Amino acid sequence: MYPNNNYRYLPLRIASILTTSYVATPIIGKVPTDLATLPPDPAYLSGPVGLQNQLILYVDFIKGSLTTAELIVEFSDDGLDWYQETLDDAAASTGIVTERPLVRTLGATGKYRIPVKINDQYIRVSIKGTGTVTDSSAKINAIIGNN
Repeated sequence: MYPNNNYRYLPLRIASILTTSYVATPIIGKVPTDLATLPPDPAYLSGPVGLQNQLILYVDFIKGSLTTAELIVEFSDDGLDWYQETLDDAAASTGIVTERPLVRTLGATGKYRIPVKINDQYIRVSIKGTGTVTDSSAKINAIIGNN
C-alpha cells in the first residue's frame, strides 16, 4: 500500500465549440461559487491540490474550420494572482535562458494526453481557437495525483 498515492479524475469542460478568446475551466482546488458550473462530483474540484505533483490533461479536440487551438495552464497560491506556465528558452551561443509563456498548440483533430508537473494550490486551464470556429469542439478532463 502506498499511502501518499492519490488519483482524482476531474471533468473540466464538456465538449463544446471553441471561441476566439480564452475560456477557463473551473479552478482546480477551489469549489466555484456558481453551483451551475460544477462537474458531476464537485468534491473532486476541492482539496489539497498542493499535495499532488502531477496533472494529466486529456483533451479531445475536433479541429473543424479552425487553424489551431491554444491551451494554457495557470497556477495560483491564493486563487487571486495567476501565473502562466512558462518554458525555458536557452540561447545555445550565450547560455542565457529566457522565460517564455507556454502555449500548447493543437493543430489536428485528436485525443491529447498532456502531463504537467504541479505543486500549486490552484490551477486553471484555458483554451481558445484561432481562425474560424465552425465545427470545432474541445472537451477537457484531468487526472491529478502523485508520481
